[in-house]
Amino acid sequence: MSLVISSVLWVAIALSCGLLMSKLMKLIHFPNVTGYLIGGIIIGPWVLGLFDRDLFSNILSNISWISDIALGFIAFTIGGSFKLSALKKVGKRATVITVFEALGGAIVVIIGLFIGYFAGLKNLGLTIPMILTLGSIACATAPAATLLVIQQYKAEGPVTRTLIPVVAFDDGVALIAFAILFALSKVLTIGGTFDFISGILIPILEIIISLLIGAAIGFIISLATKWFTGRGNRMIICIAAVLLCVGLSLIETSSLGWGFSFQLSSLLTIMSMGAIYVNMAKGVETTGVFIDKFTQPVFMLFFIISGANLNFGIFMDDSAILVIVIALIYLVCRVIGKWGGSAVGANITNCEPNVKKYLGFTLIPQAGVALGLASSAKLFFANLTDPDLVLIGDLLYTCIIVSTIVYELVGPLITKWALTKAGEIKQVENKNVKTSN
Repeated sequence: MSLVISSVLWVAIALSCGLLMSKLMKLIHFPNVTGYLIGGIIIGPWVLGLFDRDLFSNILSNISWISDIALGFIAFTIGGSFKLSALKKVGKRATVITVFEALGGAIVVIIGLFIGYFAGLKNLGLTIPMILTLGSIACATAPAATLLVIQQYKAEGPVTRTLIPVVAFDDGVALIAFAILFALSKVLTIGGTFDFISGILIPILEIIISLLIGAAIGFIISLATKWFTGRGNRMIICIAAVLLCVGLSLIETSSLGWGFSFQLSSLLTIMSMGAIYVNMAKGVETTGVFIDKFTQPVFMLFFIISGANLNFGIFMDDSAILVIVIALIYLVCRVIGKWGGSAVGANITNCEPNVKKYLGFTLIPQAGVALGLASSAKLFFANLTDPDLVLIGDLLYTCIIVSTIVYELVGPLITKWALTKAGEIKQVENKNVKTSN
């Protein structure tokens, strides 16, 4: 059987599995993303073993572009949330809280992992590039799971009104933090002398160029929507623009002319493009509805592929202890950092007491962006020739997969608890639920 046929068959199986898991998750009141991850694990090489591991590895390599495109549309959605009219209403409060809670998660995770590093995890394989990369990924929060709870229980109040823009903005902070810290991690991994230009200036230049190119493409497609007025045509314009940005970011290097090279960040480029487009184009809302329908199977495949990528072989060798310990440190420290950072930001902006007390608990879920960033890191290490460096990518990815499953299982439940304690999920709703049962 050819690789193309095997890939097509596996995608068909993955989509079917995703549909079944979404029904199961609805029955037990868990987010669909949790079901997709579990479904990916089930149809992966370590559980059902529908394809042997070597063939399955080739299949995942053959369809890796699906993950790149899915991550691109996630970034486009994030950029689309940066509408100026909404930003003006949110004001200083959400911006300050977002910076503190996102960076709070990163800082506490980095501190916690460094403590483990010097306490002996260094001897088990924990590296400084792993610490910096995991710290940057800790910034991200999954808005979908949080917003689902708000919609399901019709939550309303100061915590909810603050929460909605915060979960939209903090993934932007995560993208920027990842661009800087992962660029530094690359330098530390590949070796060589760390200097200001390669360690600081080049990552900043990558960010600036990515944002500028994204803004330019966003401006162009916003003008194109005045020519192509049909909703279908506008959807095609946006899809083509996302694919263009993804393609540009996959070009390995672009010479600066001074012996250095850089690579565009697809996340930042597309996020910038989405922000410009949503503020300049007409008919954005209806176009967004069409794009959401188009991306549903893409996102489903992304999460299923993410689950299937989980390398259970790591749990069967000496790396098992390291993965478990790192995942535990990451899980606990990120929650502490998110809660503490949001409380500090809420105090600085003089928010209501309930916002200071409960907002941090609603920021636990983590999925799409975190998995996408972990996928980018894994891909970088997988392309290196040293097996020890390739293992770093597997360790990083496995830790994020494990933590994502935990966060997506308990995060929505804790969000509901926090909003209930804040008085923003009314008791009458609970009575209605009991009556309907």
